[in-house]
Amino acid sequence: MYQAQEHASYYDLSKELLKSPTSVDDIELLRDVLRYHEWKYYVVNDPVISDYEYDVLYKQLVELERAHPELISPDSPTQRVSPDLTSEFPSVPHLTPMLSLDNSYNAEDLLKFDEQVRKLTQSSADRKITYCVEPKFDGGSIALVYEDDRLLRAATRGNGFFGEEITPNARILPSIPLRASFSKHGIKRAEIRGEAVISKEKFEQLNRERASQDLTLLANPRNSAAGGLRTKDPQETRNREIEVFAFHLSYAEDEQGGDALQKVDNHFDQMQLLYNLGFKTANVSTLKAKDIHAVIDKVSAWEGKRDDFPYEIDGAVVKVNEVVLQELCGSTQHHPRWAVAYKFKAKQATTTLLDVEYQVGKIGSITPVAKVEPVHIAGVTVSSISLHNEEFIRSRDLRLGDKIIIERAGDVIPYIVKSLEDLRDGTEVPIIFPTHCPVNDRAEKIALVREEGEAAWRCPDCICGAQDLQKIIFHVSKEAMDIDGFGKANVERFYNLGWIKNISDVYDLDYEKIEKLEGFGKRSAEKLKKSIEKAKRNPLSKLLHSLSIHHLGKKASGIIASEIGDIFELQNWTEDDFIRIRDIGPVVARNVMRYFSRHDNIDMLKQMEAMGVNIRQSEDDRPPEISPDAPLAGKTILFTGSLQKMTRLEAKKLAEKSGAKNLSAVSSNLDILVVGENAGSKLKKATDLGSVQILSEEEFLNIVS
Repeated sequence: MYQAQEHASYYDLSKELLKSPTSVDDIELLRDVLRYHEWKYYVVNDPVISDYEYDVLYKQLVELERAHPELISPDSPTQRVSPDLTSEFPSVPHLTPMLSLDNSYNAEDLLKFDEQVRKLTQSSADRKITYCVEPKFDGGSIALVYEDDRLLRAATRGNGFFGEEITPNARILPSIPLRASFSKHGIKRAEIRGEAVISKEKFEQLNRERASQDLTLLANPRNSAAGGLRTKDPQETRNREIEVFAFHLSYAEDEQGGDALQKVDNHFDQMQLLYNLGFKTANVSTLKAKDIHAVIDKVSAWEGKRDDFPYEIDGAVVKVNEVVLQELCGSTQHHPRWAVAYKFKAKQATTTLLDVEYQVGKIGSITPVAKVEPVHIAGVTVSSISLHNEEFIRSRDLRLGDKIIIERAGDVIPYIVKSLEDLRDGTEVPIIFPTHCPVNDRAEKIALVREEGEAAWRCPDCICGAQDLQKIIFHVSKEAMDIDGFGKANVERFYNLGWIKNISDVYDLDYEKIEKLEGFGKRSAEKLKKSIEKAKRNPLSKLLHSLSIHHLGKKASGIIASEIGDIFELQNWTEDDFIRIRDIGPVVARNVMRYFSRHDNIDMLKQMEAMGVNIRQSEDDRPPEISPDAPLAGKTILFTGSLQKMTRLEAKKLAEKSGAKNLSAVSSNLDILVVGENAGSKLKKATDLGSVQILSEEEFLNIVS
């Protein structure tokens, strides 16, 4: 699905997004990065970021879409659960959707979860809501279907609706009953959810054996278990001694095809039933908690003794016990509202700060990176840690040779908490941030600059080519010109061969030379040529965005492209020309003006034009033409609640075609609020304003039809 050279690019993009707050300009990039990490985690069982890091990126996307609902797309990661489907195993449907879990990290989050459950179930404050608390095993999810008391099928989680069938591998695992007497309880057909895990002891044994055979060591128990479920040799699955813990009876059907879940009307009794039928479960006697405060006490106690568990656990799962309340809570497209994962805090570790290296990005930002004595934290070996910027180093008084505390809080990327000053012996050396570009290897030194309000120092005039390389890598990336097959590794390879030195060289390659390179051949070279020819026809907005102009994101590029006939018009634009356009500020204006004032940039763009790259406004760049008599011409509009006849995105597009401008929040500038089911605070605020026209979905459709 992803080419080898793309992985580093997505990893770097993830780190950039995690280091600083995202803006609306980042929304498509954020979606693309999340899709990549879903694939890495669920498909190839080889995540490159922690669960917490993914959660951070996911929540950033949720917040951006919440603030800008007009930008929600049906294929956004927030609109579905994560996939783990490949073509290696046949795809089979789950009997009920296999969703993800929302996350919590402290007692306050759990109290909010309890509050939400009470609102959804209309339960009074004095009503006791019981919960079940289970260890959150860190493994691979599995769905088991039984019919007439026999194991019929096993599947991975997949995309939540379909999973990969792995029945032969499941049948060989002793912890999965091949026969279970569901019929004694009036159940003809059932689906059981479970987690496949490998004990810590067995994992260490497996790696000792692999080391003795000169095999690559397994990364961690989670990946080993998830990967073991999907080996093509069931005996390999058995050799890993995978154990499956059942954690949910998700579906039960009686002889007449009716719902048999009501026969076991609470989660605690369901787990007791599964245990009695021969399934491996967490210790059933410890599951129930009388209220949310008992839940908080239980997870706190578990967190304190997590090392005592024989399996890797990264938290606990809290579930509403009564099935009738679960049904009242319902689910989003992503997670059930009646369950939440409580994530344990990461462990801390001490290590030694050995050195600091510096990296340069496409706009010249210099990022210091700490090289530390490798240390193992929560299943990951850490040897490099971003120091972000000069201020970070100063605020922690970090010195080479320091003993430092590092942390992966909530499974986030490691960071330095502090240096241990009491352990200093006088040999430590202060870290002096460079005043000139540390990446530049030329005789001429380039002084670093830092703009007002920014934390990063930047190299303003690259002469060594390091920034040019990063700009080319970005230019060909999926986020920019989207040249398939031309990822980071190939850019670096061609750059080192002297074939490309700037962006224009991408469009002037010698494909006969390329096909002679090891790993290419004629077919690959032709495929690359086809991708490059396709990119030449990209809209002007994509070209502008691909140039790596500081602060010029995708949205701003689109806005500017809609205002010009061709790219060279920007040579003559003044700051006033830019800032007269809504959403274009003086910082973007000055950066674009600076770029187009440089003769080398203009020469490069002219070379690209000569080689067939589109530099003119295309149909995709032009704003839609709205008739003055369009039904909603000149109006502002906002949608809230659940729409029944169309998606939110479809509604917004329909509103735009009818002349309206979509807003993201209720304000005095809003003309129309279209209200779907379960409308919330936006409806109340609009009503209180008194100036907003309130329409139902049906009334909106009648107006625009």
